[in-house]
Amino acid sequence: MLTLEDKKAIVSEVAEVAANSTAVVAADYRGLSVTEMTELRRAARETGVYLRVVKNTLAKRAIAGTEFECVADQLQGPLVLAFSGEEPSSAARVIKDFAKEHDKLETRVIGFGGQTLSAADLDTLAKMPTRDQAISMLMAAMKAPVTKLVRTLAEPNNKLARTFAALRDQKDAA
Repeated sequence: MLTLEDKKAIVSEVAEVAANSTAVVAADYRGLSVTEMTELRRAARETGVYLRVVKNTLAKRAIAGTEFECVADQLQGPLVLAFSGEEPSSAARVIKDFAKEHDKLETRVIGFGGQTLSAADLDTLAKMPTRDQAISMLMAAMKAPVTKLVRTLAEPNNKLARTFAALRDQKDAA
């Protein structure tokens, strides 16, 4: 039985995590064994996802005043909350990957950017690039015009060199 102090500690801990998170995924874990839950927790810890089973009344109090307040109405039944830290897709990826092997884990609701997303949007959120991937894609997009300009400027010289090489080869053959 949780005391009032325990409940306050849980609410403050989850509220602090929610305030510093970018996305939350709430999933129904009924039917998972203790071993499977431990496996899920390990996968979450390895990817920097905060995973917690919290009573819905405490979870609603914890997310009040955060961008995840929009999901409070849909917190019903036994749920595990997965909060993404810096990368919004990390919690979705953990839940999606785990649910592939364990069909009893069902996504109920997703909170992202102050909006409620359905469970069907889990795949979309999970496919979002990581921060490093997004930076890499941005740098490639920024580098492409410069690279093309350099190739264009160098092409007349390259064409001239190829012409001289062809003339040389033609004279050598004759």
